[in-house]
Amino acid sequence: MFESVFSNVAIMLIYMLVGLFICLSKKSIAAHAKSFSGLLLYVLGPAMLINSFMHLEYSKESFIQLGKFFIISLILQILFFGVLYIIFNRKYEDAKYRILTIGGVLGNVGYLGMPIAVTVFPDNPVVACYSSIYVMSMNLIVFTIGVFLITNDKKYMSLKHAILNPTSIAIFISLPIYFFGIKFPSMVENSVDALAKMVTPMCMIILGMRLSTVKFKALFGRPTIYGACLLKLIIYPVFVFLCVNWLPFLDGTLKGTLIVLSTTPTGAIVNGLAELHECEQELAANVVLLTTILCVITIPLVVTVLI
Repeated sequence: MFESVFSNVAIMLIYMLVGLFICLSKKSIAAHAKSFSGLLLYVLGPAMLINSFMHLEYSKESFIQLGKFFIISLILQILFFGVLYIIFNRKYEDAKYRILTIGGVLGNVGYLGMPIAVTVFPDNPVVACYSSIYVMSMNLIVFTIGVFLITNDKKYMSLKHAILNPTSIAIFISLPIYFFGIKFPSMVENSVDALAKMVTPMCMIILGMRLSTVKFKALFGRPTIYGACLLKLIIYPVFVFLCVNWLPFLDGTLKGTLIVLSTTPTGAIVNGLAELHECEQELAANVVLLTTILCVITIPLVVTVLI
């Protein structure tokens, strides 16, 4: 398992190096990453989610499993947020502790997590749907708890944004396809599949482009960044493992997928929230970048040990 997971994650790092190279060689500029991010958010990401449900045949059992996964993934994130809130809330006047909190929980579970989970469980199509469901549960967290923590102000919390966003809309489109077994012409299916396969390369290329603007000292010079890396890449996966491993009503694939997705690096949404609310933008961006770089080592190790 270690070799297959390591190879998969290493390929993602190569995509990041491509983005870094095209900027350093002046073939593109980091500012172009914003346009690519729009393509990723509004087209490629939704295509990936829809594609995962197009390949899953409806059954009562799989539907129950998806429901369990949604509830448990939501509870796990809230619980870990609660733990971090208890530890850091007295220091929340300093924004870096708020970044540390959300950076330690919110992961890149869609763009990076899905291909890794599929690598670990290659013969089970429900795994891709689990990843999509995790993205949906995380979105509920992002626009409620996440926004509250990064702003330290409840007025920015929005249930509307938690429900009406590109990811959730893609899930709402996917569910009827799954329930009613809707089949599309092969041309449509192939097109959606092709767009879905572009997600991970595009995500990593964007991160590589952003890496080209980062100063080495800023990326490696703040202890808070290492704290976020430790929380997100090591402590949170162990927390998830300890919570779910003893539950007899969860099958091995569901438990394993939860653990795999918990090992993913901090998601770009953390940087997006920081930019939107002008809260430690540089720190948030560097947490995303460094956890992504280090996950090449941590994901294969943690997945091999815990699964």
